[in-house]
Amino acid sequence: MSGAQQDPDDQEPTPAESAQHYFTGRLASRPAGEDERELREVRLRGREVEVETAPGVFSAGRLDLGTRVLLREAPTPPASGDLLDLGCGWGALSLAMATEAPDAVVWAVDVSARALDLTRRNAERLGLPGVRAVLPEDVPDDVVLAALWSNPPIRVGKDALHELLSTWLPRLAPGADAHLVVQRNLGADSLQAWMSAHLGSVVTTSRAGSAKGFRVLRSHRLPGAATDGAPVG
Repeated sequence: MSGAQQDPDDQEPTPAESAQHYFTGRLASRPAGEDERELREVRLRGREVEVETAPGVFSAGRLDLGTRVLLREAPTPPASGDLLDLGCGWGALSLAMATEAPDAVVWAVDVSARALDLTRRNAERLGLPGVRAVLPEDVPDDVVLAALWSNPPIRVGKDALHELLSTWLPRLAPGADAHLVVQRNLGADSLQAWMSAHLGSVVTTSRAGSAKGFRVLRSHRLPGAATDGAPVG
């Protein structure tokens, strides 16, 4: 048995921290005040940046391990088109995509007013005008996605999560990819099986990577099916 101590940055948020991800509530329903916002240095795809976080959003104290795994495993996003960060939190994935694809439009989607405000602030701080932090219903119906990245809200429950994926994955353009990171012991393999069974006419889903107890799932949009945004499943 190894006596090495675990890197604190490799520890996942507590259940209380995780439960705030993608949920509405007292804090999530309003932007963070000046006395609540804190500056933190994080590393996004090899770039050290300073961002604002606040209590009431997922992984406020540090860049969570699952997101770091996804940032390591996901390929460079398409240089142009519409990209989606589903469940953006304070914007880690959105900021990374916008940095690597400055000519793209990055839709940072969340149900939390606090998360959206922080994402807007962080995009402005980093000089990333292509980031549009909006509620899900504010993404125009005619937007067809060139890529989707997500650390999805597993703790909303299976039914809500399945509805979320059934709504957004069909909005990928034919040939486009979604990359999702899911903790293995929170059902990554069963989620992959569900996606193959229920969304297999729209996307093919495979494991793109695995690290530190997380799976990165790649869903590839099949050609031929309409991209009308209608839920599937």
